[in-house]
Amino acid sequence: MDERGVITHMIRSPYQSGTIPIRVLVPADLRPGERVPVLYLLPVEKGLEDHYGDAFREVLKHDLHNRHQLVCVAPSFSHLPWYADHPDEMGIQQESYLLKDVIPFIDRSYPVRKQSRHRHLAGFSKSGWGAFTLILRHPRSFGMAAAWDAPMMMDQPGDYGSGPIFGGQENFKKYQVTRLIEQADRSFHRQSRLILTGYFGNFRQHHIALHELMQEQGVLHQYRDGPKRTHDWHSEWLAEALQLMFE
Repeated sequence: MDERGVITHMIRSPYQSGTIPIRVLVPADLRPGERVPVLYLLPVEKGLEDHYGDAFREVLKHDLHNRHQLVCVAPSFSHLPWYADHPDEMGIQQESYLLKDVIPFIDRSYPVRKQSRHRHLAGFSKSGWGAFTLILRHPRSFGMAAAWDAPMMMDQPGDYGSGPIFGGQENFKKYQVTRLIEQADRSFHRQSRLILTGYFGNFRQHHIALHELMQEQGVLHQYRDGPKRTHDWHSEWLAEALQLMFE
């Protein structure tokens, strides 16, 4: 545990290469035996790289873990995270790593509610894409997902370092957000489980187009077109997304 209260675990997984850190932040005033929802803050960089900032710094700045009574978890990945399983490379099984290693570890190690409706996702850019693909592919594993300034309308791998992670067009199609929206589980038509907010500039048209697609498909969601913010963790989008998610 560091001076901020952030706990770091180092784990090894057959689905990743090398030793991988998982960071956790727990609300300060949990009562004995109390269990709370869990929020997975999905990274946009591999390892502990922080060119785009630190999600936990933003959580602590706004006291989000205490305000919303959440266990916050920041997993890490050995390769650039696109939240997909590579068709051939065992060390690039990012989806399986999260579902089979990280979530079970948190469920058995921390006072979190284990029902899927209390397990949430948030991310931006690559990890905003990942938040949507994860919940759409595994609707019974997660409750809600929030994404900000993400390339939601991508229709092939290659951009933003995605090519080596998806390993080809056929595998990419399994994770293509637009296809997943068109095939969305019926629960997304009954309940608003997706939050799509804001932009930096690069992906505003992606958001507008996805919003229109979700409307056409009858997929309920919360949508905000802006304001324009800087493309990192520290432009206030996370606090807004969690307010929409929990309040």
